[in-house]
Amino acid sequence: MSIPSSSPRYTRATALPELLAQRIVVIDGAMGTMIQRYRLGEDDFRGARLREHPRDLKGNNDLLVLTRPDVIEEIHAAYLAAGADIIETNTFGATAIAQEDYGLGALAREMNVEAARLARRAADAATAADGRARYVAGALGPTPRTASISPDVNDPGARNVSFEQLRAAYLEQAEGLLEGGADLFLVETIFDTLNAKAAIFALDELMEATGERLPVVISGTVTDASGRILSGQTVGAFWHSVRHARPLAVGLNCALGAALMRPYIEELARLAGDTYISCYPNAGLPNPMSETGFDETPDTTARMLAEFAQAGFLNIVGGCCGTTPDHIAAVARAVRAYRPRSRRDPLLTGLLAA
Repeated sequence: MSIPSSSPRYTRATALPELLAQRIVVIDGAMGTMIQRYRLGEDDFRGARLREHPRDLKGNNDLLVLTRPDVIEEIHAAYLAAGADIIETNTFGATAIAQEDYGLGALAREMNVEAARLARRAADAATAADGRARYVAGALGPTPRTASISPDVNDPGARNVSFEQLRAAYLEQAEGLLEGGADLFLVETIFDTLNAKAAIFALDELMEATGERLPVVISGTVTDASGRILSGQTVGAFWHSVRHARPLAVGLNCALGAALMRPYIEELARLAGDTYISCYPNAGLPNPMSETGFDETPDTTARMLAEFAQAGFLNIVGGCCGTTPDHIAAVARAVRAYRPRSRRDPLLTGLLAA
């Protein structure tokens, strides 16, 4: 008997769902942490193209895909050499909304195309060297604006961005990532689920228009020990707000280190039975006195994430702020011995029972 699946039929990364069922898949670590190591100056961010731009550009890491692509590609290569199966494009803030802070909104689409091309080239080179498939995740960050929370404490109803503005910005970003060669989309570091819904809407719109169907991974961020994202949702409420997108995986990243993230990733693994689980925490809590801003060593991060794997929580694992290729290499070694979390598809289970 042929049993239908509730999973979409993907046109890219077609082997990724099967891989997630076979073993724990490794995603890369922090891009910003690695960029800091290069000690780049204003001239690096400007390049020749933006020499006369009227605003300061240092710190606009997404811009480096245009002005210092060598740095970004070298970082991608380092994570791939460390054992990453998936690398993220350097596009966390590459929406027109975020880039307007630098007066560069008009370059947003180009940034995404070039970022995906750089990651694609690095991933393909790694695959050519050892024959192991690598995947490029087109990263869509949260933007510096929120659709759910007022920026004015005296006016709870005020908003500095609309759903339609977010949808349009995410659609432009996703178009660029698709053109550049991304295999999947990663809506990450979600602190406002309404922003994420705009991204999901844009992705659905793009895939409907193009006929392409890419896996989508959705990753929220619990901001403190209350177990809620910034806009107030619990982990469970967050999942139920985004599950209509039928993501390949859902998870948590950033904000907390693994030690504090554990109860929330455990809860999500219990609730989201019909999808895979991703987890890429920071290297502990921020420490402004540390050289990297975080204290957790690769061995410490790897040990805690191995405990998650042993407990059966994980399908995708990696690192966020403060993590480096050394962290990812240690994590990849540590989780290798453990089986991935089993995905329980309700439709499939019901058909088999019948």
